[in-house]
Amino acid sequence: MPNPSRTPKPPWLRRRLPTGPVYEKVRAMIASGHLHTVCQEAHCPNQWECFSHHTATFLLLGDRCTRNCRFCAVAHGPQGDPDPNEPDRVAKAAAAMNLRYVVVTSVTRDDLPDGGASIFADTIRAIRKRIEGAKVEVLIPDFQGNAEALKTVLEAEPDVLNHNLETVSRLYPTVRPEANYEQSLALIKRVSDWAPQIPAKSGLMLGLGETAAEIQLALADLQREGCRLLTLGQYLQPTKANLPVYRFVPPEEFDQWKEIALDLGFHRVASGPFVRSSYHAEDMVKTDSGEGNKAI
Repeated sequence: MPNPSRTPKPPWLRRRLPTGPVYEKVRAMIASGHLHTVCQEAHCPNQWECFSHHTATFLLLGDRCTRNCRFCAVAHGPQGDPDPNEPDRVAKAAAAMNLRYVVVTSVTRDDLPDGGASIFADTIRAIRKRIEGAKVEVLIPDFQGNAEALKTVLEAEPDVLNHNLETVSRLYPTVRPEANYEQSLALIKRVSDWAPQIPAKSGLMLGLGETAAEIQLALADLQREGCRLLTLGQYLQPTKANLPVYRFVPPEEFDQWKEIALDLGFHRVASGPFVRSSYHAEDMVKTDSGEGNKAI
């Protein structure tokens, strides 16, 4: 297999950045509301496109994470107490952006007794109170395996609950040294067991050095635990301090993994170099009836 390198991006990962007045309006709205987005903090390659289409993934609980995953550009360090007004500010921004499908995530807050679960729940309720008929997808951390914290989020009845596996088991000590593969799978299982009406969603980054057999095993593990919605995307090194890209996965290989995942029983699969866990998230659930195989 190739050695990790900082080779130039291949042609399929090059595209123009669609900046313009809508992008600037959304960026200014987020800044004026003293909010954070994972789009900006994690250096997501899709932020220009998403902002230009009046969408964003809100980042709760500040802009610093108590963990230091080697794939992630979000800052690491001490964080203050949660802002009790943050759920209302997120809801207000979502309404101003005319969102009907709102995606909310957070930094990992291992310093909080519930990992920030109550803020997730309050945000779900605040969005629904302000935007009639809004659907809310949450992308949550593992809460260190805290079952009560997960129940707090589920009781607020999000429309989708996402928790990313991120990578294969062997690479966890390198990629996610403060996380646990089995603990993440256990979270997915609890969602499917305790709230089967809420689709469980997860995702993997490819290009970190995983083998095809390891990807296949990770997909089988997720499907076995009740994961219904799946995203597969290319890992891109956000800063020089993060892990280098081991391999750029060609688009046709992403297409192959989509078909493999559908054959395993996932209801909806988004697979491609630019796919991220919240990219076009609404499309993942439009036709998820719990029956049949769909792909986007």
